[in-house]
Amino acid sequence: MSSLPGTTIRRLTSICDRLTDMAEIIDERRGEPGEALLAVEDIVMEFPGVRALDGISFDVFAGEIHCLVGENGAGKSTLMKILSGAYAPGRGAIRVGGESYRRLTPSLAKELGIGIVYQENDLVPTMNVVENIFVGSERTKRPGLVDFAGMRGETRQRVEAMGIELPLDVNIEDLSVSDQQFVKILKALIFEPRVMIMDEPTSMFNTRDAGKVLNLARRIAAEGIGIIYISHFLNEIVSIADRITVVRDGSQVSTYDNAARNTDISVLTSDMVGRPLDMFYRKEKSAPGDVLLEVRNLQLRADGPGVSFKLREGEILGFAGMVGSGRSEIVRALIGADPRCGGTVLVRGREVKIRNPGDGIREGFAFTPEDRQRLGLMLNRSILENMLIAAMISRIRGLFFRLRSHEDKARRMVEDLRIKTPSVWTEALNLSGGNQQKVVLAKWLMTDQSVYIFDEPTRGIDINAKAEFYGEMSRLTREGKGIIMISSDMPELISMSDRILIIRNGKVEGELTGERINEKEIIRKALGVKKDGR
Repeated sequence: MSSLPGTTIRRLTSICDRLTDMAEIIDERRGEPGEALLAVEDIVMEFPGVRALDGISFDVFAGEIHCLVGENGAGKSTLMKILSGAYAPGRGAIRVGGESYRRLTPSLAKELGIGIVYQENDLVPTMNVVENIFVGSERTKRPGLVDFAGMRGETRQRVEAMGIELPLDVNIEDLSVSDQQFVKILKALIFEPRVMIMDEPTSMFNTRDAGKVLNLARRIAAEGIGIIYISHFLNEIVSIADRITVVRDGSQVSTYDNAARNTDISVLTSDMVGRPLDMFYRKEKSAPGDVLLEVRNLQLRADGPGVSFKLREGEILGFAGMVGSGRSEIVRALIGADPRCGGTVLVRGREVKIRNPGDGIREGFAFTPEDRQRLGLMLNRSILENMLIAAMISRIRGLFFRLRSHEDKARRMVEDLRIKTPSVWTEALNLSGGNQQKVVLAKWLMTDQSVYIFDEPTRGIDINAKAEFYGEMSRLTREGKGIIMISSDMPELISMSDRILIIRNGKVEGELTGERINEKEIIRKALGVKKDGR
């Protein structure tokens, strides 16, 4: 070594120093002593009538994926909004880079390197992908001149690195829900945060696209960025986590180190709900009744394929397919939310004319859209008003309507679905994302419809609430209702469906029944793969 030139020795010394720094990062990721990138200490947060957080302490280290799990309303999203500067805690401290803060503001959080991908949609619908990513932080060539080409090129590089396809010049309102989620992730990544918060990032994806997000999270962590990852998909959690923290009713219940190797899903489930719980609710099988709904040659466009199918009383008909396959578009055209070019719809043998959603409701259809917050709720109205709006259209006559006369029924629905709220008069805007989804479901359970269409019905809902909702679905079928369920959740489709239609390129690719309802067959048909693998 002594015979080497001095410059070479200095370079080798520099390389050793860098390797030492990398080793320290890896040690931190494994939970060994070191300073956290971000930590919260004894955080308390209260809303009127609700203590959302009760003394939470939490931290994340460089290169670590620290997963946060809990039921809807447990306090996860509230904690993230405190870290992003949207909320000011009532008590506690936030430490970032060794400095302690009483509270953060959105601008300070961004300055400190905290990026967040919200579960709720925070994009501008009338702006395109590139404009949304840089809104408020536009790149400029010189003062007063925005560098659109530079921003587009930077976005394109990120899209290619993520391995996705995304039309950059299309407005957000014209993108699928999953593509909108990719835009939110890009928006957070473009500013190279030190800490990345991902709140239910895969809730809108099928298995393949969810895998892209998980791989992306691993790549981000490998660059030394700390990730706080929130998800209801526990299989996802145990596959990606370095540590897992469970919260229940605003309190920290448990934290597991080396989580991917040492944590059992059943243990997490028990911690989350306070008791053991079966992972999936299997529908009570029974013989379907008479044909309730018949769709003949439904066409979304003049040159498009015709879609035909039947739904029987007491039956759950699953719609499977990849994102963009046309599943949602078919049911939206069916209930009058989107125009159609042709086709016949019969309810109990009687042809019905459905020109708009109001017609659909009056003809006995209930529809829970995929994007519940934007399309399924009146955010500035109370839970009570949201629950009753569909019933007002379908069953209530007259010019005046007394909300208070239905207050007791709404309270019972809140209790049955375990919606966490101080009152039925609370505005939907003030609920957590999961509880907002329960209100949308409750809106249709308050009506006496014949055909219930649920588009991704349990997306973003915790395990306990899933079991409760599956129970409600079985109750509806026992009463002779028919259900169409669109879902990317494979266990949900397999467990709950009597039959499954595979939708591909806007048409029915095939039908699965009995033992053919399995993951392999669903994926094969959804991808258009023949039995010989071609």
